[in-house]
Formats: sequence, structure tokens, C-alpha cells
Amino acid sequence: MAVLEFEKKIEELANKIEDVKRFSKEQDVDLSIEIEKLEKKLEEMKSQVYTNLSAWEKVTLAKLVERPTALDYIEKIFTDFIEFHGDRLFGDDPSIVGGVGKLNGRPVTVIGQQKGRDTKEYIKRNFGMPNPEGYRKALRLMKQAEKFNRPVICFVDTPGAYPGIGAEERGQGEAIARNLMEMANLKVPVVSVVIGEGGSGGALAMAVADEVWMLENSIYSILSPEGFASILWKDSSRAKEAAGVMKITADDLKSFGIIDRVIKEPLGGAHKNVDETAANIKSALEETIGILVKYDRDTLLNRRYDKFRSFGIYNE
Repeated sequence: MAVLEFEKKIEELANKIEDVKRFSKEQDVDLSIEIEKLEKKLEEMKSQVYTNLSAWEKVTLAKLVERPTALDYIEKIFTDFIEFHGDRLFGDDPSIVGGVGKLNGRPVTVIGQQKGRDTKEYIKRNFGMPNPEGYRKALRLMKQAEKFNRPVICFVDTPGAYPGIGAEERGQGEAIARNLMEMANLKVPVVSVVIGEGGSGGALAMAVADEVWMLENSIYSILSPEGFASILWKDSSRAKEAAGVMKITADDLKSFGIIDRVIKEPLGGAHKNVDETAANIKSALEETIGILVKYDRDTLLNRRYDKFRSFGIYNE
């Protein structure tokens, strides 16, 4: 049974428990034993559904409209956040938000790919697919952070860079490539967190970092499972099969050494308890930023260089 079908049954049982509690209170009847049994069954169902999710089920969770966005985490993790706009070359791209805030009192630059929370915002944010001006805005803020010696924190959540004609005319490929080059040599600590979808170069352009993390139910890949299936098998309907072959989950990528940490989500996904998920991210950021700021610039850059140069090198 698909995870969304299970979620529906879980929700029905949760509603049933609330009805029983209400009836017990209204009729002054002791139904505590029955309620306890139902609650136990509810926890068993949740554990059964969410403990061993398949790759495709994690793809489903990563793409949920209800999944918390970059702005949700920025609001809960940082204080005194001030958003900046524009790339100083063409215009502002709403699919990337960025600015300056404080992490437990420490000034930091925060940049996130923003999909939106509903259909109206999805359209405004171009479904989280940045144009070149978005990547140039992100780079402008990173270079500003370097100037003022502020750590950079990125939230990655995009199906990929926008492939429109206008984006190509304005240099989409160059904008992504420049971000890769500049981030590799940025003289301040950089931490990137994949919070939903991490798609292709559009995600990588904000993920050349000292530490790359993924939320437990996020995905990170060269392209979508649908695109992979279309190219490899000429059949997009085999996307579910492709998801398993591609090794795009947090656990897979951690085992390959592609990412550095998997951030725990509440049972059922980040949308079930945004506060808990944000607290888990914040705790990890406070710990890691505190370590990274102690490195001198040469050590920081050498560690980052060695990290990315090591990809593809396997010991027999």
C-alpha cells in the first residue's frame, strides 16, 4: 500500500480516537482502556509505515506540498533575519531567498531555494526553479558574507534550474558554473542542507560546501526519477523503479560519502512537526559552525578541496 494511502488510514484512526475521547468525556464513561488500545494501534501503524520507506516513498514525501520550505526553517532557526533582493545585474528571482540573520547570536548569511506553500506562491516562486539572476543573487550574498566574515548556510530545495529560453539567453549555464567555482574558493564556512528535492546542477550550485547535509526524507540526484526513466528506458512510467536504481536517498548518499550528515525527521516526515525538524537542524548548525569558524582560511579551503576531489575515488 502506498504511503499516502497509509497516511489516510492513520488520519482516520487518529480522528476515531478523538471521537472516542470526546464521547467518554461527554457521557462520563471510562473508556481509557479502549483509548489506550487504539493509541497503541496508531503508533504501530505509524511505525509500520514510516520505519522502512522505499526510495519512491521518500521521493513522494520530498515533493509533498505540505513539506516545510526554506522560509519556514529560516523563521524558526534564525533571529533578526533581513531579506535582500536582486542580483545587481538583471533583477530579483523570488525562487531564491537570502539575507542576513543570527544563529544563536552569531551573524550568518542564509540563502534558500523557495518553492512555496500553496499554488499561488508556487507560481510566484516558479516552483522553486531558479533563473540565472537567482544564482547570481545567491553568489552576491555569498561574496558579501566573505567580505564581512560571516558563515554561509544554504537550504537546497529545487527540482532543477529553470530551463526556459529566457534563462538560457541570460546565461543559466554560466551562472551555475560560476557558483560552483566561487563556492569552492569561498573563504568562509559553508553548510548546505537539502530539505526537499536536490535536483541536478540547480541544487549543486548551492551545495559546494564544507558540510552537505540532507533531511532524512529528502532526495539528491542528477535528475528526477521520471527523467531518468525516460532517458534510460524510454518509459517515464518506470520512475518508481528508477528511484531505487538511482540511490538518491539520504541514507544511500551518506553511505557513499557524498553527504556528511542525515538530519532526523519526525515520524511521518518533516511536515508532521516543523518545530522538531527545525530544532534538529539548528542544533547541528550550532555545533558545526562553531567548529568550522575555528579553522584558518587555508585549512578551510584545503578541506573543502579534498572533500570534493575525493568523490569517485574508491579503495578496493
